[in-house]
Amino acid sequence: MALAPGLYLVATPIGTADDVTLRALAVLRSADWLAAEDTRQARKLMEIHGIPLAGRPILPYHDHNGAQQRPRILAALREGKSVAYVSDAGTPLIADPGYRLAEAVIAEGLAVTAVPGASAVLAALSVAGLPTDRFLFAGFLPPKSAARRTELAELAAVPATLVFYEAPRRLAAVLADMAAVLGGGRRAAVCRELTKRFEETRRDTLAALAEAYAAEDPPKGEAVVVIGPPLRTEATAETLDDALRAALGANSVKDAAALVAEATGLPKKRVYARALELSGR
Repeated sequence: MALAPGLYLVATPIGTADDVTLRALAVLRSADWLAAEDTRQARKLMEIHGIPLAGRPILPYHDHNGAQQRPRILAALREGKSVAYVSDAGTPLIADPGYRLAEAVIAEGLAVTAVPGASAVLAALSVAGLPTDRFLFAGFLPPKSAARRTELAELAAVPATLVFYEAPRRLAAVLADMAAVLGGGRRAAVCRELTKRFEETRRDTLAALAEAYAAEDPPKGEAVVVIGPPLRTEATAETLDDALRAALGANSVKDAAALVAEATGLPKKRVYARALELSGR
């Protein structure tokens, strides 16, 4: 397979080494240069599939050295080289340091090609049993509870399924904050070890999941938390104001009113009028 010059974003397995596409293997076999978030994992994957480096450069590219490595990679691309960027696990640029690299390549008018494959976000959405017609991937929440609750408040009225990544040692505390801010009755799923031998998906309300994980030792493996859209319930004056204050913290009056009206089912004019009052206009 002859590769045209450009940057190739290669998705890698999040489970066993067999969970990789034939196209990804072909790109790894043919690229002039390789860059990887974790070169050890990239080498291991290539060894398993019998792909030799054959003297090709394989550069580490991660959060700590991206600024130093980007000029080298850009120079190779300008010379007409093909460069395969390999994520640690899953799809590059999804909670991954490759974003700045792709941004720099695009800014120079050079080619960027996706080589899709495993994605924990999409795998979790597939098994969570929650609406998938509209979703928001919010990445990792802040590690401290106060900042985490502030960010969750900004997302509370978003009329979509929410998806988060979370470390196992924080999972119980994060679920408790989610239940407190988003409402304990919202449906949710915690998906762990996706596509691996001990894959597990637990589905319940946020309150029930928070209680269950608080009573257990921290689980193993990275988790994906999927939360259903806001519950459409009869909004009282107090709950309407709470939702509007949360939405106004990160949105214009118009956008905040639209989000809350969508989430509660209340008339847009009524919600907008109250949003104007709360904002002091």
